[in-house]
Amino acid sequence: MRFRKQFAVAVLAVSALLLVTGCRDSRAIPTHNGRPQLTIMVGGLEKVIYLPAMLTEKLGFFKDNDIDVQLLGEQSGATAETALLTGDVQAVVGFYDHTIDLQAKDQCLKTVVQFADVPGEVELVSEQDAETVKSPADFKGRNLGVTSLGSSTDFLTQALAGQAGLATSDYTRVKVGAGQTFIAGMNHDGIDAGMTTDPTVAKMVSSGDARVLVDMRNEQGTRAALGGLYPAASLYMRCETVDKHPEIVQQLANSFVQTLHWIKTHSPQEIAAKMPSQYAGGDPKLYVKSIQDSISMFNGDGLMKCEGAENVLRILGQYSRNVAPVRDRIVLEDTYTNRFVEQARGGTKP
Repeated sequence: MRFRKQFAVAVLAVSALLLVTGCRDSRAIPTHNGRPQLTIMVGGLEKVIYLPAMLTEKLGFFKDNDIDVQLLGEQSGATAETALLTGDVQAVVGFYDHTIDLQAKDQCLKTVVQFADVPGEVELVSEQDAETVKSPADFKGRNLGVTSLGSSTDFLTQALAGQAGLATSDYTRVKVGAGQTFIAGMNHDGIDAGMTTDPTVAKMVSSGDARVLVDMRNEQGTRAALGGLYPAASLYMRCETVDKHPEIVQQLANSFVQTLHWIKTHSPQEIAAKMPSQYAGGDPKLYVKSIQDSISMFNGDGLMKCEGAENVLRILGQYSRNVAPVRDRIVLEDTYTNRFVEQARGGTKP
């Protein structure tokens, strides 16, 4: 009897714990004095590809649209995606391709603002390997740096190699993160080449430690490398959150569309001046250059283009082990929506 009583108490305790953790749901958005309180995880706050997140805060557009937003930095998009699914954050600024990859796992994420039509990524080759690695066809037998396995840089690396006729067994993908860990990996022979973004690209090229092998910071380079557009940096949320809180999603869309328009109408120097000083890493001129080299990636309107979404599915259908087996049942229309951006653009000031 005593054992059964203790067992019953244990069951009740576990049930209570499940109820508590079950309430930690990204669909439930808290408010304070009537203002929504949101936490957005960014796959690298200092990365230029995700610059609109911090810039929106610095320009005051979140507050102008009557929402309070806390930005959290995380170097891996895969980790940020997990934080969204567990309800630790309400939204993620990361690559659109995660919404397709997660649909393959029967999870529904939806991009509500598309920042860029191209990845903004660069495949760098170390200076000491630059004479022997001149294209993705030379990846065979090489160690290739990615942010993490299962990340967008992982998908893109496999796509570059695959389109050059290589199988994943022909090379080794190495998790090196971003920023200083990426630089250390390349400078200490951990990787021969790797995919990263500005300002890391500007730092490594200017120091002479690496050369640009494949440049996907603009439309021309992206089409040449990937056979079409590859929409990347975006704001995505759980579908349940979008359905339950359309008015809050609209406030977020309004904020980011204002920022994308502001970027198109201001110089790299003006943009850099708005960002946290530590992002320059002690070299303001180099930081301005990194923005200048990447700034054309931002589309200015926040809209997803069908061509781009279709190309992302084509690539993931070949190189994502999650998507490939179920490619034919992926419904692209469930991975993004333009309705909030279209409404926001109707009210965007010139």
